[in-house]
Amino acid sequence: MNVLAEVKVKKRKVAWGITGAGDKIQEIIETMKDLKKHCEDVVDIHVYLSKAADTMLKFYRLDEELAKSFAKVTVESNSNSPFLAGMLQSRKYEFLLIFPASSNTVAKIVNGIGDTLLTNSAIMSLKAFVPVWVMPVDYKESVISTILPDGKKMKIRVRKEEADQVRKLEATEDVHVFENPMKVREGFLEWLKTIKP
Repeated sequence: MNVLAEVKVKKRKVAWGITGAGDKIQEIIETMKDLKKHCEDVVDIHVYLSKAADTMLKFYRLDEELAKSFAKVTVESNSNSPFLAGMLQSRKYEFLLIFPASSNTVAKIVNGIGDTLLTNSAIMSLKAFVPVWVMPVDYKESVISTILPDGKKMKIRVRKEEADQVRKLEATEDVHVFENPMKVREGFLEWLKTIKP
């Protein structure tokens, strides 16, 4: 008599951090929902919100959609709670994805200021050789158009100072910087190919 044993594959985990940057937030959430569909058999995506992200998502009325779409959504209490930095350093997660990253978050990571959950977690990850993926909303010096919660468009200037911080971030070891949500999607799908059985 043959008994077939089903081998359960242990899922890998990715920590997705959201900062208070509202630019492209609807597109970013849709991108991550799509990626979740592509990988849910092998990867769990856990969401970590900065305090500013929690406020921003409520302002855009996207907080409930996010909670319905992802099983684990946690809001920052302080720079070390929840203990995301420790979970990253102990390799409970494959990498930290900060998507979107505000200019404030980018500057803090570049300058080693870990006073928020996501900046502390990024810095601690890098110390432990755990990759950090970042999509800055202020990628290059330009004038961009963003969509407000009421559907109106607003022009925003990305200053040289913000763009310079992104260039410094790109030069940081184990940091992968993406220009837009499509580039994050492409990078994630490429990474997925390396882990799928």
